[in-house]
Amino acid sequence: MLICLSANHKNSSFDVLEKLSVGADAAAGGMLTGHDALSGAVVVATCNRFEAYLDLDEPFGVSPLPAVYAAIDAVSASTGVSADLLRDTLDLVHGNGVAEHLFAVTSGLESVVVGEGEIAGQVRRSLEEARAAGTTSPELERLFQRASQTSRGVKNRTGIGAAGRSLVRLALELAESRVTDWAHTRVLLVGTGRYAGASLAALRDLGVTDVRVYSPSGRAAKFAAAHDIGAVATDAEALAAETALADLILTCTTVEHHVIDAGILTAGRALVAAQHAAEVPALVAGSDAGRSCPVGAEPDAARQLVIDLGLPRNVDPDVSDVPGVELLDLETIRIHAPLEQLNATSEARKLVGRAAKKFSAVAEEQSLAPAVVALRSHIFDILDGEIERARKRGDTSEQTESALRHLAGVLLHTPMVRSRELARAGDQEAFLGGLDALFGIEVALPDSAVPPVELPGSTDVADAAS
Repeated sequence: MLICLSANHKNSSFDVLEKLSVGADAAAGGMLTGHDALSGAVVVATCNRFEAYLDLDEPFGVSPLPAVYAAIDAVSASTGVSADLLRDTLDLVHGNGVAEHLFAVTSGLESVVVGEGEIAGQVRRSLEEARAAGTTSPELERLFQRASQTSRGVKNRTGIGAAGRSLVRLALELAESRVTDWAHTRVLLVGTGRYAGASLAALRDLGVTDVRVYSPSGRAAKFAAAHDIGAVATDAEALAAETALADLILTCTTVEHHVIDAGILTAGRALVAAQHAAEVPALVAGSDAGRSCPVGAEPDAARQLVIDLGLPRNVDPDVSDVPGVELLDLETIRIHAPLEQLNATSEARKLVGRAAKKFSAVAEEQSLAPAVVALRSHIFDILDGEIERARKRGDTSEQTESALRHLAGVLLHTPMVRSRELARAGDQEAFLGGLDALFGIEVALPDSAVPPVELPGSTDVADAAS
């Protein structure tokens, strides 16, 4: 049985999501060791979402709650978020509802910016990380692979991909009212990962040409050379001076500490002010061309915009106390996210729903596989016995054997069709009862979906079984 525990921008505060993201890497392994019946775990952690997808190996009728509680305890241990808070925060989806939920998430239908494209790659990388850690399972593999296929179908067949905007571009759109001329805006980009590349592309689309990059991990020079921009030295003084010269600071790293704070901004302004006063060359390569404050003016009189796309936060909220500085972080961006594109979203959800039903139908059909195998084995054993008796009577004709095998196939056709129909209808017991009554074949099926359950303490529990 599949289970999903979800904390997202709809049911959790930014502070909780930030804490969950810090310990996300260790959560999957802890969940598997915390409960013997959990055979697989994949964790999806983004700036607006923490989700654990679990494969529970339990027989029909057994409650999943012990496994859920064990998983919550493991998440609590790896992230520092209390188990009580997690029980109050997490949504629980299980059974057939898990596929539809993940397919909607991967297609961007549950994102802050509906239709944004980054989430599909993040989901795919989550599966790759689970493979590397050895925490996935065959059913989770099938689930995540089908999710990626569904997201591509939604993107190709609806307008939601074109209508959706990434967090990077939405943040820059919100910055439009604060920027006079993008072509004369000096930008300090903090980070060198995928988001940094997307941010740089979005900035260039707006006409920005003056960009410096700083990397807490020391990868700025390589990133700068690949993208033809300037690199900032890794020492604290160089970073501080560069923050004072930038009109816009955009951060998007995965480090677990603040890269920019009020102290760095204040120290940088003091350095640049001293340079101006002494009329000496700037400490940092490059001119002040395009700076919003004229040469000779006090640097702290300038307006500066700081955009923090990092999770955990890359920027200490105390930067807002520095004169002229405005902070735009993920929480602010979420408040200003646009309304859904109704037509595109409606069509996309129809596609997601159909894909989820197909996924569940295949899973239901597979649930009767042991019974189907038992029936086929029973029929073919009878067939082989009849062929052998015919040979002993001297009938070695290939036509006789072929006719008997054809007859067996004809007899099996209707039971095979009915097995699929009954499985999709959730009536596996009817097929099992027929096998027992007609042929004396008794088959005990493995795992099956259990009735809907609620997570005690949860304020918004998804009723997953359909």
